[in-house]
Amino acid sequence: MTTTPCVGLGINCNAMIGNDIAYAAELLRSGQLVAIPTETVYGLAANALNEAAVAHIFEVKNRPYFDPLIVHLPQANLLDQYAADISAQARLLAQAFMPGPLTLLLPKQSVIPDLVTAGSALCAFRVPLHPIAQALLQNLGFPLAAPSANPFGYISPTTAAHVMQQLGDKIPYILDGGPCQVGLESTIVGFEGKQAVVYRKGGLPVEQIEALIGPLQVRPHSASNPLAPGMLQSHYAPRIPLLWGNLEELLAAHAHEQPAILAFRQKKTGLPPEYQEVLSPTGDLAEAARNLFAAMRRLDASGASLILAERLPEQGLGRAINDRLRRAAATRSPE
Repeated sequence: MTTTPCVGLGINCNAMIGNDIAYAAELLRSGQLVAIPTETVYGLAANALNEAAVAHIFEVKNRPYFDPLIVHLPQANLLDQYAADISAQARLLAQAFMPGPLTLLLPKQSVIPDLVTAGSALCAFRVPLHPIAQALLQNLGFPLAAPSANPFGYISPTTAAHVMQQLGDKIPYILDGGPCQVGLESTIVGFEGKQAVVYRKGGLPVEQIEALIGPLQVRPHSASNPLAPGMLQSHYAPRIPLLWGNLEELLAAHAHEQPAILAFRQKKTGLPPEYQEVLSPTGDLAEAARNLFAAMRRLDASGASLILAERLPEQGLGRAINDRLRRAAATRSPE
């Protein structure tokens, strides 16, 4: 087993970082938690059918029990074992986009504990594309419940080091799969009658889904008792205040401060470069999504008193990036 302790990260921890899938599977079978890589973000995984293990996810993340979790499966054809009344539209989406950054909100079978769904009759299901997540799930005989591997409300982790810095003292093992290639959580789609509804914009652009099944209804956030994971108004937030909008207007309004800048394509002249992050110099929205959370983390640690974040084009993955920045800018309670 290849493992790396948290030496040099400036923290006390119990976790090890490694690439031993068999060891990760052994821990999960014994009811413990393991941080796992996916193409979207790193997840904090537990046996989805083990209520005690699932409860431990909520405890480690300090996550409210009313916020449901996503269940991860190794392949889409296993949906029939855990979901009921799967519509033709849902099957079409599963065939086209699973594995990948799509989550389907479907009626659950009783084998899924109510704790996973916050008491809802609906459960969120996903098939991750990441090869290590795939290999791990294929090695198990049960699905995994796995929200993002970070303290509740904070910026989602896109590297194993991000997980170690925040949860390394609370979990035994972090399965390292390198930097996440999508960098945004999955898009969540459910159904109200025959109408397909996007409950969370994410790594699969809404336009791609509409091209397959037609117009979608896009839901805003939920202030409490969300129908699906990731719907809370305030989420994905740094510890210092973040303001989001037209960058020139924000800079003018905060001209006498020393803000950090999160820009789409280029840095601003006359401002310290160490206080600036650019998501994609070429204007590539996929690259911007991939870099978003890591850039937010660096600015959060920059020593600036606030972050000014630029609104991106409201198209493709820009819509999901703007969603994350809007919610990061929302007022939130201290953790």
